[in-house]
Amino acid sequence: MFEKEREELIEHLIRWGYLRKPEVIKAFKNVPRHEFVPENVGDYSYADQPLSIGHGQTISAPSMIAIMMESLDFACGQKVLEIGAGSGYNAALTAEIVGEKGKVITIERVAELAGFAKSNLERTGYGRVKVVVGDGTRGYKKEAPWDRILVTACAPNLPKPLTEQLKIEGKLGAPVGQHYMFQTWTVVEKLDGGKLKIQEHGGCSFVPLIGEYGWKKED
Repeated sequence: MFEKEREELIEHLIRWGYLRKPEVIKAFKNVPRHEFVPENVGDYSYADQPLSIGHGQTISAPSMIAIMMESLDFACGQKVLEIGAGSGYNAALTAEIVGEKGKVITIERVAELAGFAKSNLERTGYGRVKVVVGDGTRGYKKEAPWDRILVTACAPNLPKPLTEQLKIEGKLGAPVGQHYMFQTWTVVEKLDGGKLKIQEHGGCSFVPLIGEYGWKKED
């Protein structure tokens, strides 16, 4: 089901330069995106566009997800924290790359979405991903430090707890900027001494990151 559509999407993403690394391409081939979207938008699973997953949240367009995955240099065996589980699709892609020797924990503030993500991950063979309900802007200190942190909602600034919980040489990716405008996909590498090296990878548009170190609900 959807095999042809998935192949066509991957070919499109490769042709336009979004997908380059073999391990990311393999993850896109192996993880069934249609299993991570609500039934009412299932026919659009492999369209290169964001889709609503309810509760004011979305699953990002495949091209944007490719940018995110490529920019963070995921590798086998890494320990990864995701902020914003959504439907679980990003966590599944990440788990596919880091493998069983790696570890993926994803934090979701909306309990119903956390349940949706957990169900999707278990059904598709990625039950080893741990789904936590909570404020992702605080990170997950008891499992820190992290090789990689992936933030899937826009922050006004890089949340300090997240940069503090990065390993030396670890990387964090997040959309940074005003949530009612376009943001910048930003990748931070933590250097010796805790200094942060920041690289910007172009414009993007994400829902707001709500939490103590993000946006407030009333913002």
